[in-house]
Amino acid sequence: MLANITEQESTPVVEKKFHSRVLMIDALNLFFRNFATINFLNKEGVPIGGMAGFIRSLGSLIQLVQPTGVYIVFDGVGSSTNRKNLLPEYKSNRGITRITNWDTYDNIEEEGESKVDQITRLIHYLQCLPVKTGMIDKAEADDMIAYMAMELPKREDSDVVIVSSDKDYLQLVNDKVTVYRPISKKFYKQKEVSDEFGIHSDNFIIYKTLLGDKSDAINGIKGLGPKTLLKRFPELVKHSLTLEDILEISEAKLTQHKTYAQILHAETSLRNSYKLMDLKNPILDERQKEYIETLLAEDNNPFHKKEFLQLYKADGIDHFIKDIEGWVTDTFFKLGNLK
Repeated sequence: MLANITEQESTPVVEKKFHSRVLMIDALNLFFRNFATINFLNKEGVPIGGMAGFIRSLGSLIQLVQPTGVYIVFDGVGSSTNRKNLLPEYKSNRGITRITNWDTYDNIEEEGESKVDQITRLIHYLQCLPVKTGMIDKAEADDMIAYMAMELPKREDSDVVIVSSDKDYLQLVNDKVTVYRPISKKFYKQKEVSDEFGIHSDNFIIYKTLLGDKSDAINGIKGLGPKTLLKRFPELVKHSLTLEDILEISEAKLTQHKTYAQILHAETSLRNSYKLMDLKNPILDERQKEYIETLLAEDNNPFHKKEFLQLYKADGIDHFIKDIEGWVTDTFFKLGNLK
């Protein structure tokens, strides 16, 4: 017994710091999921589902992940500009269809105004909480999150959990970076990527480049699907490949199937698509990187519980979260004490 006590006393206690286990949230991705699914009005008839749902989801994610620090990252104004310079069609199909029902809004303009109003109000709530909120003009949240997710493990030995339904983040998965997709309620490490997509996790960027991404209007190779991709390139299963490897394999097997010829013919567009989706080389200029460095270095936002509850009461989100005072304390108090 004495030996056990001595061993316990000699075991070093790992001090938890803000960057020990970091939760990074793709803010608009999470907001729009709530906006589309929660048709909630306050007593004055004002739609607040996206905002209130985001707050509740944030609390659920913190309780699920148990982070020591939280970053909530928004797309900046003109965030698609840099990628549209590479591909004018990028995200050209976004915003064409409505994501909500006609019971709440009379027209798309009214819906758009509600989105802006709720996001603006949401930021007021976040300013009351011990979380860091970031946004850069002409930069996408993907690039900001990718930059931080790669830097923090090197600098702080951080474990990072990225929350987004956007599959592009799966290319960042490694021993220190996990992706949680709310749409599937699943954590993705390297094994999960391999099990679901049948490829080495390092090859997810190749997977997306060759198959394309309809949601972002990025074309892939015509006639190539997930199963045929692995049939033509079985190397993707076990080995980490580059786009150059794919082109070399295609040239070597040129006469075996038309897919290889299509890939070689589309080399220029594939290189462009790869650059568009390559989060390991985020599209950020030096000024934008300096902003992120400042965000990483600055102190955590203090916890203003009283102000948060005042906003909650003023917005009439009654009964949306049970025992709101106890909930906000249990969820955020510990985060407010870590540096």
